[in-house]
Amino acid sequence: MPDQVVQKATFSPATYDVAEAKPNWCPGCGDFGIWVAVKMALAQLQLPPHEVVLVADIGCSSKMPYWVKSYGFQGLHGRAVPLATGVKLANQKLNIFIIAGDGGAYGEGGNHFLHACRRNLDMVYIIHDNGVYGLTTGQVAPTAEHGFKTKSSPEPVIEVPFNPLAIAISAGATYVARGFAGDVKHLVSILTSAHQHRGFAVVDVLQPCVTYNHLNTYQYYFQRTYKLDEDTSYNVGDKVAAFQKAQEWGEKIPIGLFYKADRSLYTDELPQVKDVQLAHQDRSNIDISSFLKSFA
Repeated sequence: MPDQVVQKATFSPATYDVAEAKPNWCPGCGDFGIWVAVKMALAQLQLPPHEVVLVADIGCSSKMPYWVKSYGFQGLHGRAVPLATGVKLANQKLNIFIIAGDGGAYGEGGNHFLHACRRNLDMVYIIHDNGVYGLTTGQVAPTAEHGFKTKSSPEPVIEVPFNPLAIAISAGATYVARGFAGDVKHLVSILTSAHQHRGFAVVDVLQPCVTYNHLNTYQYYFQRTYKLDEDTSYNVGDKVAAFQKAQEWGEKIPIGLFYKADRSLYTDELPQVKDVQLAHQDRSNIDISSFLKSFA
């Protein structure tokens, strides 16, 4: 009897749709573009839904796990990175995408962001960068520009804005990029490349908040953004050049891949999971009953 041909499953963006619920973001929100780009990237990468985990923060952006057919986990504000770290250490074969806003990522979760960069776990961190806390009436976020005001933050910002790309590069992230929610095709290419990279990938996405941020609009970015990959002389392996490019903001705003480097993963040198991941280790002879009784 001839061998049967086993057809490999193919996935499209519709594979990751959740029929029971649809996003309730404000009409025109930049989150829609990122949501579409994530599903398109998953399809291009041909990742089975059961092998994908979206670990989310709190906020408008972090509702995404509800609307992508995959595993999902939403934790405390600013604590998405340690949650994702735990998932990755338990099962390195899972494809981890962290979803957060600029407030949770760079404000409440700033410390976790720094140490994730230097640890270099194999994950993709997608940050929705809109300069505000959109879910709670638009308070200014760490990336808000100097002098920026909103309905709930009527006094001008007096701090200099947080520079996520420069900080990620200096802290040790091995893949650092910026996308724009208004250019879905380009964002998909960044997300697929970020996942294919072996290491901690930071993807800061310029995401217009149409309700609370009337400065950084779609038109604002359409007029200013340009693609780094169109400059054939730019070397993504040059750390100093990447750091300098990360300082560029104003009339010209670069998007694309700023920096990429090869470095060993955190799990490569962690003896507990170096050879056998935790999810596959033998736990049959482990008895923690005496340990639990100590808490009685």
